[in-house]
Amino acid sequence: MRVLQRVVLPIQRDPDVVGLYVDGRVVWGREKAGEDGATTRRTTARTGSEARITGRRGLVVPAGRRVSFCTYFNAFPASYWRRWSVVDTITLRLRLRGDAIVNVHRSTGKGLTQRVTRLDVDASTTVAREVELSLKPFIDGGWYWFDIVAGDREAVLDGAEWCADTDRPRGSASIGITTFNRPDFCVEQLVAMGEASDVLEVVDEIFVVDQGTDRVEDHPDFAAAAESLGDRLRLIDQGNIGGSGGFARAMNETLDAGRSDYVLLLDDDVTVEPEGILRAVTFADLARTPTIVGGHMLDIFHRSVLHVFGETIARYRWWMTPAAHTHLGHDLAAHPLRHTPWLHRRVDVDYNAWWMCLIPVDVVRKVGLSLPFFIKWDDIEYGIRAEKAGYPTVSLPGAAVWHVPWHSKDDTLDWQAYFTERNRIITALMYSPYKRGGNMLKESLFITTKHALAMQYSTAELMLLAIEDALRGPEHLHESMTTKLAELRALRAAFPDALAKPDVDEFPKVQRRRPPRRGREPAPPEGRKAMVRAALGGVLRHSRPVDSYPKAHPEVAVPHVDQAWWLLSRYDSALVTSADGTKAAWYQRDPARFRSLLQRATALHARLAYEWPELSRRYRAAVPELTSPERWRETFEAARPEER
Repeated sequence: MRVLQRVVLPIQRDPDVVGLYVDGRVVWGREKAGEDGATTRRTTARTGSEARITGRRGLVVPAGRRVSFCTYFNAFPASYWRRWSVVDTITLRLRLRGDAIVNVHRSTGKGLTQRVTRLDVDASTTVAREVELSLKPFIDGGWYWFDIVAGDREAVLDGAEWCADTDRPRGSASIGITTFNRPDFCVEQLVAMGEASDVLEVVDEIFVVDQGTDRVEDHPDFAAAAESLGDRLRLIDQGNIGGSGGFARAMNETLDAGRSDYVLLLDDDVTVEPEGILRAVTFADLARTPTIVGGHMLDIFHRSVLHVFGETIARYRWWMTPAAHTHLGHDLAAHPLRHTPWLHRRVDVDYNAWWMCLIPVDVVRKVGLSLPFFIKWDDIEYGIRAEKAGYPTVSLPGAAVWHVPWHSKDDTLDWQAYFTERNRIITALMYSPYKRGGNMLKESLFITTKHALAMQYSTAELMLLAIEDALRGPEHLHESMTTKLAELRALRAAFPDALAKPDVDEFPKVQRRRPPRRGREPAPPEGRKAMVRAALGGVLRHSRPVDSYPKAHPEVAVPHVDQAWWLLSRYDSALVTSADGTKAAWYQRDPARFRSLLQRATALHARLAYEWPELSRRYRAAVPELTSPERWRETFEAARPEER
């Protein structure tokens, strides 16, 4: 029997994550055998009627109490195995002692619950129980799980697994972590992997592609992590060529080593649930065809929140969007799996972000390495490219990382806006099913205009530079990997909206020249007509010269949560806070720059529409060469860092 998924409990004593593993009142405790062989119990808190976590796989349920494993990490996502794997029947194996009733349940794609069977256990020593379960009724969705009800005495779970009978061999993976000046996060990941010795059984090598100046190997805990990982760990010193450069290096090293069946890509700013690595490898081993297996994203600041369950591309807009019938930022502590119908529906995706993504080596050989995008859209493009070649992507429930959520970043405003715009355009040129990208060009023009209306001139300039570079064709992509970031930072340095400072007292005092009309603060425009009026009002304001007062003082302080083009376009200057709350920038209206941006934006979008067919042909034709290991090795050599 092959273990598909083990029931696990939290590694660390973190109350915020308990509900992801077990549903019920739970504390941490432990059991210890005394000199006479009897078992004594010691708890870390006054337990009363709470269940006690006694280890990674053990749980004690007090007499008369009930706990459920209808949870994100421990329910079995039957519909995904039904749709994508060769497995058609699974076995639930349990090891229990004490007085217990085990109720096995399943759900439907509608989120309706059905009890499947009941097991009774009354034993002073551990006994094994098995239940065979069919995957036949799970086409649209549904999970399996079990609940434990203790009788007159406590019930003890010593372990449980979901298994299947298969003769397929077990594969192995190399892990690629791309890091840039985040040694704390990176070393924490390495320490966690080193402690998960059973997970390491499927890991051949761990490539840490270090592209920063704050070195991973200089971290005080690195030596201990390296010792625990032994010869599995390999540091690669590389100049900064972005996430796509780091992950392409991991793909290439995995190909060259020839040891692994998969390469698992991990961001450096994540905390991984190590069990997810085993689950991803196992799922890929038993997939019907070579399949990319991705992990979900949990919120590292609000650890019970499932930030992303699955993603697709809105084809007409050509923009990433939550998969149909899913919701961003779902708090599993407040709304558990049992009570959230949409989580029971199977979700199909177009791609999985590379915060955690397992790619079969056979797929890499067939479709190539990452496109040289530096950052942004590289994972999206890869998923679409693989799908076009016949290799699906599955975002697998129960495999996940905790990651910094998007709302804590300003990556649509800072230098990353360039890569977002350029790479979005390039992927649309290659894959959009609509003539000239559908609505994408119009939306891009609107977004550029909104940034200009909001006095975010540096962002608008970056977007126009992105269009200019996309128009140059595919030949510049590799060459720009080592030079573009410095160019972007130099460009932004000339704009007030990009010159953020950590202390608002470093700016002149905010002084409003005149009070709001009739005491009413601006309100969001409601409806299309109101939106058009707000935009025309902003354009009219930008047609007037700026007097001396707003040049000497910001007129208003705008928290990041309130920043919107319709609000900022009403002022001549504003002090605006960053997404992470650590700094602020002084936005200042510039009529001449606004006119220039608007004229250039209109002309560039028109030119892109005109040249779209030929550009599309050129980019599609260039993909094999751009993604080949041979071409990437030239870029790795160009990015070789100076001796440190």
